[in-house]
Amino acid sequence: MSGQNRVSDWYSGRLVSTTAQLVLIALAAVLAPILADLSGRLAVPSVVIELVFGILLGPTVFGWVHSTGIVDALANFGLAYLMFLAGFELELPRFRGRPIELATASWAGSLILAGVAGLVLVISGHRHGDIIIGLALCTTALSTLLPILQDAGILPTEFGRHALAIGSVGELGPIILVSIVLGGRNPGTSGLLLLIFLALAAGAAYAASREWHQRITDLMRRGLHASSQLPVRVCLLLIISFALLSTDLKLDLLLGTFGAGMIVRIAIGGKEEDDDVVIFRSKLEAVGFGFLVPIFFVVSGVRLGFSSFGSHPGDLLLIPLFFGLLLLIRGLPVLLVYRATLARTQRLSLSLMAATGLPLIVVITTIGIADGYISEETGAALVAAGMLTVLLLPNLALRLLKTTPDRHIEAVPATVG
Repeated sequence: MSGQNRVSDWYSGRLVSTTAQLVLIALAAVLAPILADLSGRLAVPSVVIELVFGILLGPTVFGWVHSTGIVDALANFGLAYLMFLAGFELELPRFRGRPIELATASWAGSLILAGVAGLVLVISGHRHGDIIIGLALCTTALSTLLPILQDAGILPTEFGRHALAIGSVGELGPIILVSIVLGGRNPGTSGLLLLIFLALAAGAAYAASREWHQRITDLMRRGLHASSQLPVRVCLLLIISFALLSTDLKLDLLLGTFGAGMIVRIAIGGKEEDDDVVIFRSKLEAVGFGFLVPIFFVVSGVRLGFSSFGSHPGDLLLIPLFFGLLLLIRGLPVLLVYRATLARTQRLSLSLMAATGLPLIVVITTIGIADGYISEETGAALVAAGMLTVLLLPNLALRLLKTTPDRHIEAVPATVG
C-alpha cells in the first residue's frame, strides 16, 4: 500500500509541476500583448516579449519551466500551427507578375550572399553551421510584417503588394530548402520526394478549388455557427494529415503544415469579404494566436541557451555580426533588384522590411540545435539578432515611408497579372 501511495504522490507532484509550468506559460502569453500595447512609441512586438518571458522562466534565469512532456508537445504543435497560418496568408494569385518576379530575384541574390557567408564559416571551422546560419539569414518575418503593414494602411497599396511578395518568398523559400537540405539524405532523393509531395499537394489544392456541392457548403456553414465548429476541425485534420504525409516522405513537417495552410486558402478562393469567411479566419487565428503560437514562442525562449554566454562571453559578438549579416544578405539584393521599380526611399524601406526576421529564425535554429548542426550559443545569438531586427527595422522602414508622399507609394507600376 505504501508503494502505491509513493507512486500516487510522485504522480500528483509531477502533475502539479506540469500544471504550474503551463500556468506560467499562459500568464506570459497574457502579459506579452499587454506589455506590447504599453510600449507606446517603442512598439515592441508581443513575440519578442514572449521570447523574453521564456528566457526568464527557463533554465537561463529562474528555471521554472522546462521543455519536456506536454509543454514540449504543445510547443511543437504551436510551431506546426504557425506554419499553417503562414501558408494560409500566402495568397499566390495576388502576386502574379512583377511583384513575385522581383521578390524571387532578390531572394536568389540573398541565397548567393548567404552561400558566401556559409563558405566563410566553413573556412573558419563551423562544420555544418553554415547551412543553418545561411538559411536563417535568408528569411523574412511575413507574420510579423503583416499586422504592421495593415495598421499603417500600406497593405492595399502597390508598395504593400511588393512587401507581401518579399515576405512570402522569404518564408516559402527557406521552408522548402529546410526540407531538402536538412532531410539527412542525398539532396537528389530529397528533391524527388519533395516533387512527390508537391504533386500530392497540388492535387489536393485542385480538389479544394473546385466548386463544392451545395450540401457540403451548407454543412460547413452550419458547422461554423454550431458547437461542432466543423470547418475548424477539418483544418486540424488537414494540418495533422499533411504533417504525417511530409514526415512519411522524410521531409520536414513544416512543409506539410505550410502546404495545408495554402490549400485552405485556395479553398476559400476570392471569398475574402464573405461574412462566414471572415468569421472562419478569425476562429483559425483565435486557435493559433490565442492558444498554440504563444506557447511555441515562450517555450522557444525557454530552449534558448543564453546561459551559455556566461562561459563563452566572446560569443556575444555574434549578435551584432548576425544583425549586420541580415541587413546585408536580405537588404542589399532588394536595393539592387528594385532599382528600376521603386524610388530610393521606398527601396531602402523595403530592404529594411526584407531584413526583418524572427519567427523562422527561431524555427530553423530550434531544428539546428536539436540536430546538432549549431551550438546553443550560436542559436541564441541568431535569435537575439532576429529580435533586434523586429524591434528596430519595421519602425525605421515606416518612418522612411512617411517622408515619401502617398502618391509616390501608390505610383508603383501596376504590373500585377
